Amino acid sequence: MNGRLKPWIDISVAQGCLRFATSLMPDGEEGGADPKVFNGLLFDPNNPLLHAQAVQKGGRQSAWFVQGPFGSAVLRHYRRGGWVAKISADRYFWQGPQATRSMAEFAILHKMMCLGLPVPEPLAAGYWRRGLSYRAALVVARIENAAPLAMQLQPENAARVASVLKQFHDANVWHADLNAFNILLDSSGKVWLIDFDRGRFRSMSASLRRRNLLRLRRSLLKVAGSQGDIFWQALSNAYYA
Repeated sequence: MNGRLKPWIDISVAQGCLRFATSLMPDGEEGGADPKVFNGLLFDPNNPLLHAQAVQKGGRQSAWFVQGPFGSAVLRHYRRGGWVAKISADRYFWQGPQATRSMAEFAILHKMMCLGLPVPEPLAAGYWRRGLSYRAALVVARIENAAPLAMQLQPENAARVASVLKQFHDANVWHADLNAFNILLDSSGKVWLIDFDRGRFRSMSASLRRRNLLRLRRSLLKVAGSQGDIFWQALSNAYYA
């Protein structure tokens, strides 16, 4: 392929579209695409080639650790929560291809990765339309040897998390569901943010920053009670220092 390598390719399928990062292609060539990777089976946790294992912490039982030619990754199916899930657990109102949850999250992850922000690499995304609704799925690279903040509330981690949250806010990134399971720390102490469904770039005012931090506080209180509140106070102090 001449010129700069495109960051992804979109492949039309019956009633939908599949998107794959060009980093999955051998030698960056579209012609070398592995058919075992570039098909809808990548999004099926029942595919034996993926060796899928359910992610136990957080979420709505809709994510799996998978293995493949692309390495170790996480497959996530988009699922609704709250009362609306009683109407439809996994279907969303169709508003166009780029507005689908999966394609939008793939795009924002790619942009943040290009900015050097600590997020997982987006590998693949897909949506399947039926009438005025669609289902969607996303595959991202797995962050190895990492665990949720909910399990790592040691005092020394507060400043690390605060620094990374400020880095995202300074880059005008809004995380729509900042909670104790969407912040990971790996074995080296590096902090990562995951799950940018409905996340977007927007001007991060002081008020929006505070709202984001307070959302995290509610999550920490829920999972760790007073210990979570103590951790959040230390985090907040470090953020505004």
